[in-house]
Amino acid sequence: MAEKAQVRAEAARLLNLFEAQGASVVETPILQPAETLLDLYGEDVRARAYVTSDPLMGEAMLRPDFTVPVVQMHMAQGAEPARYAYAGEVFRKQEEDPHRPPEYFQVGYEVFEREDPAAADAEVFALFHDTLVPEGLRPATGDLGLLMAAVAGLSTTERRKGALMRHLWRPRRFRALLDRFAGRTPQPEGREALLSGDPFAKVDAPFIGLRSKGEVEDRIEALREDFAADPIPAGEVSLLADLLSLRETLSNVCEHLRDIAVDLPSIGPAVERFASRNKALEARGVDISVIDFEGSFGRTSLEYYDGFVFGFSDPTRHTMPPVATGGRYDALTRVLGQGREIPAVGGVIRPELLLDVREGQA
Repeated sequence: MAEKAQVRAEAARLLNLFEAQGASVVETPILQPAETLLDLYGEDVRARAYVTSDPLMGEAMLRPDFTVPVVQMHMAQGAEPARYAYAGEVFRKQEEDPHRPPEYFQVGYEVFEREDPAAADAEVFALFHDTLVPEGLRPATGDLGLLMAAVAGLSTTERRKGALMRHLWRPRRFRALLDRFAGRTPQPEGREALLSGDPFAKVDAPFIGLRSKGEVEDRIEALREDFAADPIPAGEVSLLADLLSLRETLSNVCEHLRDIAVDLPSIGPAVERFASRNKALEARGVDISVIDFEGSFGRTSLEYYDGFVFGFSDPTRHTMPPVATGGRYDALTRVLGQGREIPAVGGVIRPELLLDVREGQA
């Protein structure tokens, strides 16, 4: 494991490299208001963040990443287009793996560019590619925009689509919901009895709890709507499974995606964005015939991304976390922009992992 002084020096080297690409170096407070992060990620974020209380700020968290505060900063005062670079520590609990540090450095590069998102995707990926592939790291890519478009195009209710979209980053829960909505598994036990008749007809007791009677009735009505909905067609479920199971190179996968789009036309625009990005990558000198694409890449860890996603890992050390990750997060700017939005893409490198890779190759 590299010494902290070595990690700082490597972080400074990477930051200088990003600054040389035209990025403005920015800093963000270590202590972040918890409300914003909780609104974005829900209570799940508490399991991996250090939460404290400040007499003026209220509930706060030690910075779990840089992207959210950088987006907030840009949406409040940034000009367009903009490129930012940063370096510093982030803090995350590691309850399942005692060998992973609870605090570590991130060095990042973010692009806010409205005119040509495909070119911006290619710019960020090519910068990381040219920095990390010579170190022996292997890239992998995905596209969460394809999956979101596929879910949006399913023949089912908007409520069911919303449930699937919320759990896109939780594969087991997503699969369980999809199987239920497709009629492959039964409704939860006891739900049919709850939905028949008036559940309050024989109840003579005061309401106690956080939910009002009206809220409970609305929830029961939503469950009734779900119970009465037709199953998602088996063909659509099969196409979605095909999309998730794709493992090909970027150069080969595009035609396969176009084949899926014939029967699942909702992904058509996302497929054309994919093709445009491939052309932009080639224009940057990236050999897309050796870059892996995985249909499910990014589903377990990149939860605020909504388009192109990527990672760089050591192919000889499968237990090591990715040395770098990144992707497109347009929706995040919409959420934090208070009425404004701008296409955005970026990525981060963990310098201590990069040093470990070099040490292992020495």
